Amino acid sequence: MLAKEDFFLGGFLSSGYTNFSPKTAFQKSAQEDVIFLDVRERKLTAYKQFMVPRTLFIPLSELKERIQELSYDKGYIVADSVGLRSREAMNILSVYGFQFIANLAGGIVEWERDGLPLVVNKNEQLDGSCVCQLRPRFRLRG
Repeated sequence: MLAKEDFFLGGFLSSGYTNFSPKTAFQKSAQEDVIFLDVRERKLTAYKQFMVPRTLFIPLSELKERIQELSYDKGYIVADSVGLRSREAMNILSVYGFQFIANLAGGIVEWERDGLPLVVNKNEQLDGSCVCQLRPRFRLRG
């Protein structure tokens, strides 16, 4: 069983939630009862993914409908691209009574900046001047 004091150790409070630096989150990911909950939308997870033992992909837009896939006795490190949408997910999880939740500060952007392990699929790289214009950078010719 996950001990509350063990899960939150090494985190810092911001806006009422515990946040973990990428390095702390990576260390915590080795614990059997800790799961990375990646709430990025599907088009953003195809190119880069966290390389940790246990990751669950549930886009923020589907979180309420898929909440039954989560277990109350596990710890969840909620992650997204930069740490904004994960805050929304933390609010949802809190309303549903989840207690062992923490935000990945800076999301996958800071994770990569800190040199932590990623799975990168170059065929899925996106390009665009803003999020609303993202499209595949490389198009496979057939």
